[in-house]
Amino acid sequence: MLRRRNVNIKTVKELDAFPKVPEPYVDKTAVGGTFSIFTICTIAYLIIAETSYYLDSRLQFKFETDTDIDAKLKINIDITVAMPCGRIGADVLDSTNQNMVGHESLEQEDTWWELTQEQRSHFEALKHTNSYLREEYHAIHELLWKSNQVTLYSEMPKRTHQPIYAPNACRIHGSLNVNKVAGNFHITAGKSLSIPKGHIHISAFMTEKDYNFTHRINKFSFGGPSPGIVHPLEGDEKIADNNMLLYQYFVEVVPTDIQTLLSTSKTYQYSVKDHQRPINHQKGSHGSPGIFFKYDMSALKIKVTQQRDTVCQFLVKLCATVGGIFVTSGLVKNIVQSFWYVVCCKFLANKENKNDQICSINSNYQMIATINLLNVPAPENVDIMFKPQ
Repeated sequence: MLRRRNVNIKTVKELDAFPKVPEPYVDKTAVGGTFSIFTICTIAYLIIAETSYYLDSRLQFKFETDTDIDAKLKINIDITVAMPCGRIGADVLDSTNQNMVGHESLEQEDTWWELTQEQRSHFEALKHTNSYLREEYHAIHELLWKSNQVTLYSEMPKRTHQPIYAPNACRIHGSLNVNKVAGNFHITAGKSLSIPKGHIHISAFMTEKDYNFTHRINKFSFGGPSPGIVHPLEGDEKIADNNMLLYQYFVEVVPTDIQTLLSTSKTYQYSVKDHQRPINHQKGSHGSPGIFFKYDMSALKIKVTQQRDTVCQFLVKLCATVGGIFVTSGLVKNIVQSFWYVVCCKFLANKENKNDQICSINSNYQMIATINLLNVPAPENVDIMFKPQ
């Protein structure tokens, strides 16, 4: 049976393997306190900044070859033309000479060209918004992609009252699924008639005075709605000063795959150039008056990916930042404190009495000498006392 023994506290202290900071090194100085406050503030700021950077995501844009050639292209259209619906026709003819309107017809409804006050305010807001987005897109494109705001404006409000005269315009709206090849969507005079190799528009009973291709584009887009997509043609309004005018829009369609942290979608962006010219056969300007949208598909697509650092990367960056600032501040503090000691104790010791305390503190650092354990003298007399148990 083991007997209980008295534990000597001194023996336990001698067995302590953890290093102890010598007492002279814990003296408080103004330089050390200043650097401590500065270091704590810097570390707190960097922790907040690194956390905000981790919570925020980044967009990566990459070009790839578009191999999905068998997919269908969706065209969304909402155009108002200042002519009655009985005098115009709308068709889509692609490069394979296939008339897509015969499969999916667009809706045509008679309306009035003049807008009400609410409708005019809505259209002007749409026009100014699209104009601003086109000009400042490169500065706010990441904000648009991350906003998850599919539409920046609502639909055109309905008329509260109808004019007393007959409708003088035609609204053509709807969506078409066409082949993913180059094509031509056009609105011209006369109803279309399909023939084996295309189609024709019958306008034999119309005179030049009946032509008026003043138009307003409320919507013209490709694919489904998606945040960050700006449609350059929406909010465009052209007033014809000549009955025999040809409006041409050359559209370059770029497929866009969007992969965010929550969803994945496929849509299309496009760039456009517009041109208009009068039709005068006597002066050599031939053609048919109307509105023509000639679109072509890009061979490359844009892949937009929303990325964010992992938790492990965030923790590694945070630890590296805090450790680097702590070590750097300690190094700078030692350099500044040594310089302060040299200036105060060597050059200004006789001028200021306050420096005596600083010099005495720093002299304590020099009093600590290195002990050579190999040359420690042994004591002459060693008293050994045995204490009976």
